[in-house]
Amino acid sequence: MAPRVFVTGGGRGIGRAIALRFAREGSKVVVAARTSSQLESVVDEINAAGGQGLAANMNVADHGSVEAAVWRAIEFMDNGIDVLVNNAGVFNVKPFSKMRPADWDFIQEVNLKGPFLVCLEALDYMEDSEKAHVFNISSTAGKQGFAGSTAYCASKYGLRGFSDALRLEVAEDDIRVTTVYPPAVDTTIFDGVDVDIPKSEMLSPERVADAIYDAYMDPNSPDDLDVGPA
Repeated sequence: MAPRVFVTGGGRGIGRAIALRFAREGSKVVVAARTSSQLESVVDEINAAGGQGLAANMNVADHGSVEAAVWRAIEFMDNGIDVLVNNAGVFNVKPFSKMRPADWDFIQEVNLKGPFLVCLEALDYMEDSEKAHVFNISSTAGKQGFAGSTAYCASKYGLRGFSDALRLEVAEDDIRVTTVYPPAVDTTIFDGVDVDIPKSEMLSPERVADAIYDAYMDPNSPDDLDVGPA
């Protein structure tokens, strides 16, 4: 039986690529994000690829919104989730001297509180899965600091700690937790942001999606997944 998959930030970029990768295996895939028009387009692609898709409008930083989206997902996916991908994220580059509390809060709300809220609502529906797996998408910025990215690095280091602690708690329920560390990926997250990495040197979203699918299929895959060029 193909896994039932829930992907946050599923309307574009890495989330879209992950959704389509599992769709090619016949999965039911729920894509969640704030932009409904993008989600509907991805659902059409999921269905065309051989899966079954559902769009769930969701703000990962809002508990009520997350609760409603997860409820829609479990109804669509026969009361269970096999694969949860916490992919939604935001990014900025700003010197610390110019940071304001609102800048900090926005990054932490989406990148760190978001995965917490989604796991809080979804994990109960993963306990009966024969192969439950949570993938939290961090970044090389979750292992290494970068100037101008204090808030972003803090959120990704925080996600690493959250994943490590959660893994210990849910192991007794046979739920795996993998933290994914891609370098820069060619997505719209960098649009309008001054970064030193040319697009030609960035990974494709499909490369990250393939790495996640392979890790799900491999019971011996690492808990910390570094993604590099194929």
